Amino acid sequence: MAFSMPMERAGRLIGKLKTCVAPEDLALAAWPAAVGKRIAAHACAAALVRSCLIVEVEDLVWQKQLNTLRAQILARIAELLGPGVVDDIAFQPATPRRLPQREDRAARPAALANPDEADLIPDPVLRRLYKQSRRKATD
Repeated sequence: MAFSMPMERAGRLIGKLKTCVAPEDLALAAWPAAVGKRIAAHACAAALVRSCLIVEVEDLVWQKQLNTLRAQILARIAELLGPGVVDDIAFQPATPRRLPQREDRAARPAALANPDEADLIPDPVLRRLYKQSRRKATD
């Protein structure tokens, strides 16, 4: 793994913060600097339990790939934070998050709001034609 200069500077800065920041906060902040932007976009450090860093990954493929890089990642984190802060890493698939969805107006029972039989027709074009023809028949 080749790392660029900004990551080395970030590592030195994180190392200086050790005295005033909790170990969990240090480990979570060190994750993107240790693995880089590409991996950090697909895997997020979630918590530090004792000395084991819990990392949530997008899927099982990322979990498997990062497991193969475990030793290198641990070495990089130890380089950034020093020994003893993170001794192990556990990769686990993240729980899928649901995006906000629009309300489905067709799913609401229209019969409750307006007891019109035409509202039960699911096709909006046919529903409108039915209402127009019924209106013409009653005029």
